[in-house]
Amino acid sequence: MATTFGFDELTQRLLAMLPAGSEAASDDLRKTFRAALEAGLARIDLVSREEFEVQQAVLARTRSKLESLEAEVAALEQRLGARAP
Repeated sequence: MATTFGFDELTQRLLAMLPAGSEAASDDLRKTFRAALEAGLARIDLVSREEFEVQQAVLARTRSKLESLEAEVAALEQRLGARAP
């Protein structure tokens, strides 16, 4: 899961910033950092990469259909305009 990898990477970066000698508390700090990150991100409205990609594909299909319909309407308008007296 990409989100888990992100939490682990952020946690490792936070642990790397701690002063030397804090290795003994690193497991507790790792759990604390991870819980804090999860709690903070849970409060904001995020979507997963999968949900984003699904919506991106829906938008691409919608745009394609809209372009097709616009071309069809333009062709119909042109035919109607050619028939007008």
